[in-house]
Amino acid sequence: QVQLVESGGGLVQAGGSLRLSCAASGRRVSYYAMGWFRHTPGKEREFLAAMPWSGGDTYYEDSVRGRFTISTDNAKNTVYLQMNSLKPEDTAVYYCAADLSISNFRAKAPAYWGQGTQVTVSS
Repeated sequence: QVQLVESGGGLVQAGGSLRLSCAASGRRVSYYAMGWFRHTPGKEREFLAAMPWSGGDTYYEDSVRGRFTISTDNAKNTVYLQMNSLKPEDTAVYYCAADLSISNFRAKAPAYWGQGTQVTVSS
């Protein structure tokens, strides 16, 4: 099993930046693919980005490609989501997730989830 704890959310003005962190713990964390989702009430949960823990190809949703960057720090067992040029429509609860198969992220069905962190972008 993998335990995930997000941090770094908050209030930011439009055009600003935030970096979300997700601390991962458990056995063989490096075997997993990691990713980020977000959810706004009344909408479906949205896939944002994913990558293998050890690096390699990264995957992004079109709505955030070029603005958001996913990365991992093996020494800290932490995955990040750097968010730039934030827009009010980026306001949501952001979730970190993990799964042994990266294909489960596009299917919005990774096995492990964090508790979420709120991001609010003011206009």
